[in-house]
Amino acid sequence: MLRTTIALALLAGAAPVFAQEAPQTAAPVQAAPAYPDLPLEQAAMRAHVLFLADDTMQGREAGTEEYDIAANYVAARFYANGLRPAGDNGGFLQRVPLMNYKPAEHGSFVFTRRGAEPVTLSFGEDFVPAGDPTSETTTVDAPLVFVGWGIHAPSEGRDDYRGVDVRGKIVVFLNGVPEELHSEIRASLGSANAKADMAGRLGAVGAIAIDNPGPRSLPFAAQAANWQRSRTTWVNPDGSGHVDTPQTPVLGTLSREGAAKLFQGARTSWEQVQAAAADSNARLRAMNLPGRLAVTLKTERELFESANVAGLLPGSDPAVADEVVVLTAHLDHVGVGRPVEGDSIYNGAMDNAVGIASLIEEASRFQKSGERPRRSILFLAVTAEEKGLVGADYFAENPSLPGKTLVANVNLDMPILTYRFEDVIAFGADRSTLGPIVRRAAQNIGVGFSPDPMPEQSLFVRSDHYRFVQQGIPSVFLWPGHAGPGAEGTNHFFQHHYHRPSDQLDQAPVIDWEAGVRFIEVNYQIAREIADADARPVWNAGDFFGTLYEGPMAR
Repeated sequence: MLRTTIALALLAGAAPVFAQEAPQTAAPVQAAPAYPDLPLEQAAMRAHVLFLADDTMQGREAGTEEYDIAANYVAARFYANGLRPAGDNGGFLQRVPLMNYKPAEHGSFVFTRRGAEPVTLSFGEDFVPAGDPTSETTTVDAPLVFVGWGIHAPSEGRDDYRGVDVRGKIVVFLNGVPEELHSEIRASLGSANAKADMAGRLGAVGAIAIDNPGPRSLPFAAQAANWQRSRTTWVNPDGSGHVDTPQTPVLGTLSREGAAKLFQGARTSWEQVQAAAADSNARLRAMNLPGRLAVTLKTERELFESANVAGLLPGSDPAVADEVVVLTAHLDHVGVGRPVEGDSIYNGAMDNAVGIASLIEEASRFQKSGERPRRSILFLAVTAEEKGLVGADYFAENPSLPGKTLVANVNLDMPILTYRFEDVIAFGADRSTLGPIVRRAAQNIGVGFSPDPMPEQSLFVRSDHYRFVQQGIPSVFLWPGHAGPGAEGTNHFFQHHYHRPSDQLDQAPVIDWEAGVRFIEVNYQIAREIADADARPVWNAGDFFGTLYEGPMAR
């Protein structure tokens, strides 16, 4: 349960020792005052980060007492800014039941080829098991079918399932994604879980990946060494861990040696598959493998709890007030970890206390305007982003707004504000009618709008807005751009501070609070226009994500 009493006591009167901010000048190096003179809007933004990124918050890991304190702080600020509670039981907090899970034992993989004796695969040499959050014990015994890269995306000209029926079977696919696909599509479809989801929608009863190391996948030896790495999901009402297609668990990963055993006697040999797979764009023919696999898995599961924080600004127009624009930022960070130069607290100032501060001050800006938007706006601070976008996924599938429709999402995650930005980036803007709105907001504050400068990072699918995309909701993820000093500032943060203890208030270069206020203004104008527009946002015709998540494969 949330430790509300401790949180409110701290909010009421505790005085943590705040970190000292480093000066912007060179020698002599002296600590800047903890409370420098700043214009009121900049001071307000800095004050939130001062609290949330302090050492006493212990890195705000989801499920900890310190995260609960941070959540109550955000709830208090939402209340002060005139938002209405939009969580559970008339409060601002939406309870998010969570589960950590991992393999409890090595498990058993037994392959039986037609006309031959069963072959027991060896743990750590032929396979490593996966954890199954839906059950402590998982058993699957079914025929096998090889489906190439495991991609079912007919709209993109890729259907690795062509010519086979996978109903009631275990699908086997190579790790990796064809390079010819757009980077965001590759990132969306490339994980084992995403491929299992595709297989499940086509009737498969299990999924197995084959080791095929790429730039973003661990080689088999590393997977074997870390076979009990824990993962996180949210918990269904029946107590099972949530997955998109529970009837199709990811069963594990095969080494190349293990895969060779499954391909014995197949129409296409394993050696031929490996040779063809050297080209990531190869069209690998799907085929039934000559045997079946019996798998038994044991999974260790641990329940815990965290909370999203939800505050609603009700719309003023009865015709559209039940349509809700969702503004998100994640409140959690990674907690306490490996010490770096004696510091083990990963404070998460930029990632994402700055995003939360922007969300709070955007609510303040709406309040001070004195003019309610036509549509309702939900200000949502989500938990467990660092554990796999879990809090956002929970809300997107279990919105705490009965009778209302979510129509758009604008996400604020780790805006890098160490420089005066000259342009903005909005990942996903060109996929929906949100694009022109973002461009106008940038123009209104005198900055440019730039395309994604690092498409290889696939950032459109790597933050909380993507969980709304998966529900068919047009979404964008806004960042300061790379023009002028932007590229250098962004690269410096990733090289020196990202997911490190040095991501704190006194990092160098220091946070530019004037840039922070300008960033808030861009977001305010975007949210205001979406909420006041005559038409709600829609996906552009033929867009991959709009088609995928509003079409026959939608959840």
